[in-house]
Amino acid sequence: MTAPIFPPLPAEAEALAVAFESARLSVKTLDPDRYLATLFAPRDAQPFLFALYAFSAEIARVRESISEPMLGEIRHQWWREALSCKAQSAVENPLALALHTTLQKFALPPEPLLALIEARGFDLYDDPMPTWLDLEGYCGETSSSLIRLATLILGGGQECGGADLCGHAGVAYAITGLLRAFPFHARRHQCFIPHEVLIACGVSHDDIFAGKDSENLRAALHAMRTRAHSHLDIVSGKLCCLPRTCRAAFFPVCLTRNYLTQMEQADYKPFETRIDLSSLRKMWIFGKSALKAR
Repeated sequence: MTAPIFPPLPAEAEALAVAFESARLSVKTLDPDRYLATLFAPRDAQPFLFALYAFSAEIARVRESISEPMLGEIRHQWWREALSCKAQSAVENPLALALHTTLQKFALPPEPLLALIEARGFDLYDDPMPTWLDLEGYCGETSSSLIRLATLILGGGQECGGADLCGHAGVAYAITGLLRAFPFHARRHQCFIPHEVLIACGVSHDDIFAGKDSENLRAALHAMRTRAHSHLDIVSGKLCCLPRTCRAAFFPVCLTRNYLTQMEQADYKPFETRIDLSSLRKMWIFGKSALKAR
């Protein structure tokens, strides 16, 4: 463990407490699934997990808070500089302070977070997602990297193994999340289904942006779900081999199969059906997972 960034003076300790509480509230609002999952992680690791997830949520919502891509690029650059700078001025932002403290405490490299920002640059534009390889790369940078960093936090900064499982879990989680957000993305003229899949299924972006449901579109969405299932199958078969201390990093992924099952029901309407679970159901799933990890 390395020392905190700044000496623990009373005023700074108070600022740090405020920063971590701000991160917690941000995750609760912007990423409720990860928020509930984190409540079942070891208590001493929770503030640092919240800081990590709050950063992810902040970068993920940049497009929603801007009027043109260049403003998003500016915001991304601010975070690149904040992550790269060790000066106190770089952590005056509460979330940046909580994140810097987390990186320092567990000796975590900033490169995965910088790569996450780079990948999220795709969100700022309406470009098509070209191939499966591009999609899985995007999912790896935006989701798998978070799971990987979470395992390091839970391991006290020590290597827990399971980098390959983090990759598969993150891709499954991210693809499922993109499918859940499909109606929202379509309304803002954005599509994450690989262009090669759309071509193979005979679907155009114009059809999707017009909200046109069809068997061809459903075939493309089925291909996405199948891909997510294939990654989940790998995780399900090997998660028990990981140290129990780091399994909480995978708790959010426990909801994924339930979401995919909802999309496979006969009454599923791609542009209308809201894919979600009640908070009580989520808590039950996370609680069950936590018991298995003991």
